[in-house]
Amino acid sequence: MNSLFRSLLLAALLTTGSAALAQAPVSQPTESKDAAYTRTITERADKIVAKLEGLKPAKTTKVRDIIVGQYRALNEIHEGRKTKLAALKAQNPDEATKKAATEKIEAETTAALDKLHPKFLAQLGRQLSAAQVDQVKDGLTYGVLPITVRAYNDMLPTLTEAQKAQILAWLTEAREKAMDAGTSEQKHAWFGKYKGKINNYLSAAGIDMKQAGKDWDARRQRAAADAQGQ
Repeated sequence: MNSLFRSLLLAALLTTGSAALAQAPVSQPTESKDAAYTRTITERADKIVAKLEGLKPAKTTKVRDIIVGQYRALNEIHEGRKTKLAALKAQNPDEATKKAATEKIEAETTAALDKLHPKFLAQLGRQLSAAQVDQVKDGLTYGVLPITVRAYNDMLPTLTEAQKAQILAWLTEAREKAMDAGTSEQKHAWFGKYKGKINNYLSAAGIDMKQAGKDWDARRQRAAADAQGQ
């Protein structure tokens, strides 16, 4: 009996221990900040690459890695700027010193971005066609350029070819600036700045932009109503 009792007790203890182990939550390793950032920018780059027309499968990973490298390099520049500005603020210098130091930091940031920009485009150019490089640029800037071009053409159907060319030129310049911005808000801000320039240009040509906007809204509302009525 004693031997049987000991066997039953041992079995019960083993069963209870196994159940406890099964029920115990398994701790998951915490993703580091750098790993999370790498995952995020890799996912962004994958989405851009997936939309490239005519990209050979053998180049997919290489192009993705170039874009990831650009995201990381831009982040380092912009984070470096933020760190320098925070350190300057902590020093609490007089206004003249603060202004001079801030201008120096901004100039250094601009110089670093200006150096990085052509390097990135050269890397892309060795792997992609000019049209594909433009698609990457649009991917990095949320497709604002083609969306805005379509909007102007739709809102102002009587634009001349010269006006269309000027609009495209300015939006292309805005895209080059926006590519290097540190946040989505800053990217959109660059396009906003150039759209203001475009609107002033069209107004100077005699186009009532405010009325054109109202007319465009009315046309779109009629089109939506017609589509619902079908």
